[in-house]
Amino acid sequence: MAETAEDLEDLTRTESVASSADSPESTPKQDEAQTPTARANTTKPSKPETKRNAFTELMAPKPRAPISQAPQSLASKASQVIRGVWRGALIEYIEHPERFPNQVLRVTAHTVLIKDAFPKSTIHLLLLPRSPAHYLLHPHTAFADASFLTTIRAEAAEAARLAAAELARQLGSFSASNRARDEAVGRGVPPDRLPPGRDYAREIRVGTHAHPSMAHLHVHIISRDMRSERVKHRKHYNSFNTPFFVPLADYPLAEDDVRRETGYQNANLRRELVCWRCGRTFGNRFAELKRHLEEEFVEWRAE
Repeated sequence: MAETAEDLEDLTRTESVASSADSPESTPKQDEAQTPTARANTTKPSKPETKRNAFTELMAPKPRAPISQAPQSLASKASQVIRGVWRGALIEYIEHPERFPNQVLRVTAHTVLIKDAFPKSTIHLLLLPRSPAHYLLHPHTAFADASFLTTIRAEAAEAARLAAAELARQLGSFSASNRARDEAVGRGVPPDRLPPGRDYAREIRVGTHAHPSMAHLHVHIISRDMRSERVKHRKHYNSFNTPFFVPLADYPLAEDDVRRETGYQNANLRRELVCWRCGRTFGNRFAELKRHLEEEFVEWRAE
């Protein structure tokens, strides 16, 4: 979910179990996923909408893992220490995904895929591993386990495929690269004879933050545009556009990898702002960068 400004001011705090998800939010009282503990206690679960759009159909569990298949030892001592606290909010999605039909997109025996409630781009999902042996570990430690990393990579690849399909659904009609394909679809050309369209999979990034603020392990599945009202300050932006964002493909990290160093990552969050698309430098002028990102979004969408 989302790191708070306080968490990102001093990354050494994030080593404590008592401290908060990865994309820093300005308020430390909530994360990218709504705080589920309070919701579960005060409201009834929302019923799925009768009318389902293409993304809902595509990303619906096929099938959801029965509750009997969920990990049985999730209520570990470490988990209970943070239960009910914002930093530990993700455990509710791991243990009880059926309670959040509007937030949960896919459930397997190994992971839960949810929509980020404070998205930092057009598409922003979180992949939550369900393994009690791993889900309270730092990403650098958890992904040193080769077998576990292989499993999460496979789950992340499917999540990224779904994210790319939704990005294509939302933006495909604006894309020049998709025009021939769209016209062919309009003429009723069979799917196996359609011309290639834009490769939206290339626009999806998969990775973790170097110092997560949420207690439970999670992987970001995010489109690269960074167009969102939830990107509110420099650290929000830099946490996804500097080496603070560690691609899942780069794991396991070598012991001497500089991205393990807290000082290095603190400096990344304080870096000057640089446009992800054109490389223009904005220094500390965040409002100017935000206006520029709107312009870049229109051009990127039209590619």
